Amino acid sequence: MALKQFTLLDAETASDLEATVNGTVAVSSAALESATGWSVKPEGFCKDDACVPAGEAVGDDGTVDLSAFARLTGRPLIIDEAEKVISLGAASQTRATDLGSLDAPDFTLPDLDGKTHSLSDYRGKKILLAVYASW
Repeated sequence: MALKQFTLLDAETASDLEATVNGTVAVSSAALESATGWSVKPEGFCKDDACVPAGEAVGDDGTVDLSAFARLTGRPLIIDEAEKVISLGAASQTRATDLGSLDAPDFTLPDLDGKTHSLSDYRGKKILLAVYASW
C-alpha cells in the first residue's frame, strides 16, 4: 500500500496529508490530529473535553480508518480518490444546533472590485444574498 497525498477539508480548514488507500482510507494518528484536532488516546478519539471510543477504527500500526472515524464521530465523509480530496463534514448534532439557532454561518467573499465583505459585518441589517451556479 503506497502513501498518496490528499487534501483533507474539515470544517473551515484544509490540510495536506498522506493516506493509504486499500478499500478504505487510512491516515496516521498524528495526521488526523494535525488536520482535525482529534487525537488518539487510550480512551478513544478525543478533542477538548469529548472522547469517543475508537473500537476497531485504529489499526495495530496506529493508523486511523477515516470511514470508521467519521461514523463514530457522527460526521459525513466524502472521498474523491481521483481528485485526491477528502471532505469531513460537521457532526449532525453540530449542524442541528446551528440550524436551530437560525444564525447563518459567517463567511467572507470579495466583491467585483476585490474588497472583501464578511456576513458578520452586516449583523442587525437586512441584506440580500444573490447566488448563481452554472450547473
